Amino acid sequence: MHQGMRKKLVSKLREKGIHDEAVLDAINRVPRHLFMDSSFLKFAYIDQAFPIAEGQTISQPYTVAKQTELLGIQPHMKVLEIGTGSGYQAAVLATMGARVYTMERIRNLFINVQVYLKKMNLNIQFFYGDGYKGLPAFAPFDRILITAAIPEIPELLLCQLVIGGILVAPTGSANAQTMTRIIRTGEKSFKSSHHGYFVFVPMRKGKA
Repeated sequence: MHQGMRKKLVSKLREKGIHDEAVLDAINRVPRHLFMDSSFLKFAYIDQAFPIAEGQTISQPYTVAKQTELLGIQPHMKVLEIGTGSGYQAAVLATMGARVYTMERIRNLFINVQVYLKKMNLNIQFFYGDGYKGLPAFAPFDRILITAAIPEIPELLLCQLVIGGILVAPTGSANAQTMTRIIRTGEKSFKSSHHGYFVFVPMRKGKA
């Protein structure tokens, strides 16, 4: 049943403009229902965001697909995800063959998400900490993904990209953000582009 529902979801995402077949294949393979509260299971493959614990949300599948497409993931890339949340986005990235380093600042989410993600045997490492600082000890990264709204990208994160690396994040106010793609073109040079409007929960500093 779930496999058929995922195929319908993939068709919808393709209609909405997602063209990267590797992204669509990962969406088709990752069981989104495992990342959702039991009261929302029947809605798992609707293209919509839903609440999870700690006042957070599991992103709309289109949003996950769009961010992932903008990253241009290739197998074996080293990817830093800031904001593990439900774990769904991390699972999509790892299913595409990325080596995922995912950070979460909310302790309960950090602990709970590992229970089912580790059972999936994906290449994901988990870190509890402040996403604004990133993971300098593990840098540089080929890709960095921020999954919460941020007013502007901290220089500390940009410095953790390889030259030629890509960072994707929703930037702007708390009410609406622009999906921003930044390519590090040199030691101190960056090129940015914008890819539509989205609404995310705000990114917060520190640990909770």
